Amino acid sequence: MLRAAVELLSSMRFAIALLTIICIASIIGTVLKQHEPINNYINQFGPFWAELFRAARLDSIYSAWWFLLILLFLVISTTLCIVRNTPRIMVDLKTLKEDIRVQSLKAFGHRAENSLGETPEAAANRIGQLLVSGGWKVKLQRREASADGRSAGGWMVAARAGGAHKLGYIAAHSAIVLVCIGGLFDGDLVVRAQTWFNGKSVFTGGGMIADVPPQHRLSASNPTFRGNILVPEGGQGSVAILNQSDGVLLQELPFSIELKKFIVDYYSTGMPKLFASEVVLHDRETGEQVPARIEVNHPASYKGVEIYQSSFDDGGSKVKLKAVPMAAAAKPFEVEGVIGGPSTEITNGKDKLTLEYAALRVINVENFADANAMGSGADVRKVDLRHDIESRLGAANKTNKPKVLRNIGPSIGYKLRDASGQAREYQNYMVPVDTGDGQPVFLLGMREKPDEPFRYLRVPADEQGSMDGFVRMRAALGDAATRERAVERYIAKATDPKRPEMAEQLRVSATRALALFAGSERAKADATTVGGWQAIAEFMEANVPEAERERAGGVLVRILNDVLFEVLNLSREGAGLAALPNDEKSQAYLTQAVLAISDAHFYPAPVAMMMTDFTQVQASVFQVARAPGKNIVYLGCLLLIVGIFAMLYVRERRLWVWLAPDGKVSSEGDAAATTAATMAFSVNRKTIDSDREFEHLKRKLLALNE
Repeated sequence: MLRAAVELLSSMRFAIALLTIICIASIIGTVLKQHEPINNYINQFGPFWAELFRAARLDSIYSAWWFLLILLFLVISTTLCIVRNTPRIMVDLKTLKEDIRVQSLKAFGHRAENSLGETPEAAANRIGQLLVSGGWKVKLQRREASADGRSAGGWMVAARAGGAHKLGYIAAHSAIVLVCIGGLFDGDLVVRAQTWFNGKSVFTGGGMIADVPPQHRLSASNPTFRGNILVPEGGQGSVAILNQSDGVLLQELPFSIELKKFIVDYYSTGMPKLFASEVVLHDRETGEQVPARIEVNHPASYKGVEIYQSSFDDGGSKVKLKAVPMAAAAKPFEVEGVIGGPSTEITNGKDKLTLEYAALRVINVENFADANAMGSGADVRKVDLRHDIESRLGAANKTNKPKVLRNIGPSIGYKLRDASGQAREYQNYMVPVDTGDGQPVFLLGMREKPDEPFRYLRVPADEQGSMDGFVRMRAALGDAATRERAVERYIAKATDPKRPEMAEQLRVSATRALALFAGSERAKADATTVGGWQAIAEFMEANVPEAERERAGGVLVRILNDVLFEVLNLSREGAGLAALPNDEKSQAYLTQAVLAISDAHFYPAPVAMMMTDFTQVQASVFQVARAPGKNIVYLGCLLLIVGIFAMLYVRERRLWVWLAPDGKVSSEGDAAATTAATMAFSVNRKTIDSDREFEHLKRKLLALNE
């Protein structure tokens, strides 16, 4: 049974099966993001598949017990294969097979015979010297004639070249062992072993790093680890975070990293072209201070720990926000906070929400070649691979259209969490944006789930570049007295005083339409829509025959727009501003304001938080790694390259030349000094070069031209 087990483990089919499983697992680990929170998998794949991935450890493949076990068996299998075959290979390297039978030479595909005008001994020495000068290993064997006369005496020349082909086999298999050992040593195996045998446990809570208990911390003498550490400008960090499938572990560093300055330069597309961190490394034992500059692909090294520039983030920027009312009962207010810092409790009317400060983006570059594509909310740090690839494809739907890239200024990202713990994510831009139609708008983004794109409410900016005009108009629309005054103004301009009956009909229609749009009336008792154009549409469906809806709808829209223009001017008069003239610019503002008011009824929060000021504090994200196994992996890669090159490009060749007296008699009756030569050539891989080499050897050794 032991012999059968060793035979199975050291067989090629077993190793290939293990390699196949490893390749499939690596593909899964590449496609499926590793070490993500369980909620991310639930949002993307659903609860069933998320639990299945977690049970099979597909969310942390490279540290899964079954993946490490497969690597271990691969190491054992390859090692046994090397142990079994290396002695045989080494013996074969020393053996030139000079004892081969003469009759066997006739069975070779490459074979040649000739008569040489010299003695067998002289021919053997000459051929041997020629082969040695050509890089062959040569051995001469003298054979005596047998007593029974069955075999004649002579000289056997045995030669060999390309022995490195066999060594390539050993090098390639040794490389697999070294790479696997280095990968196991530098992977999560050592870290996981400390959770199994050293009393360490994964931390699943929250709070400050300084408050995490010692059982969740790994010592600075940990031989191998790879984690991330975020250091803000002007701050220090000495504890790295090691992400695990079910939480995190904290890794103490033998030094602390102080970030003096973070440098980032951008391309015109908004893509960063340079990350650099000016740091000072403080030795925690000696107090020594070592200045260093860390860039992408240019890490720093100290006490066996490599420090890589991984990314950048916000280091606790201070922001000032102003609440813009989006509901009738909401009131404006101002708050201050820190990105990533403590949240703020908001009480606005009956709504009690928690404001979480998520992100500050100072630069937002968008493509304005297509105005409809604007406002994607895409991270400017991501590469537009789709455009780069499809622009080079041969399909007719080319995507390499000219881009109009523009920085649209800072934006604030925040979350509003309700009492039940449900949160919505918002992203609002600080300054108005001209999307191409000439009317600048403020973009208020919202999404329900992290994997969804942002949907934007476009609020027009007034002549002062603020949202005050929109807020005043919305407040005026909610006031019944203001609506009545607006209707009266509209009636006075649109009707003939001599026809009071027409004025009364128009007053009723305008008052009802304005009340529906403002949300103070419902189109029907069971209507779910409150205000906006949707309420107007529901009213038309419920009260106007289908054949007359198009004509009646056009009339009602014109009436409503004219009345809303009066509401706009009344709101301006209340603020002490001059009324807007009825020109194209004013109509463009009115159109966008009406659309924004209509859409604001669906805005899921009572207020929109607009950023009024900020103080940016940047932070560097470093990846710190102690990887002693990398040298083993480098050696394995070198052996793999050498081994594959030797197996593919080095041909093992063997050559035998049998030299014996041919027994010819001269014309004087004496035995001539001539030799019958038989040459055979063998190669492990037959190619055109093998035929050419054989022809060359025939001419050089046996003086044959054919």
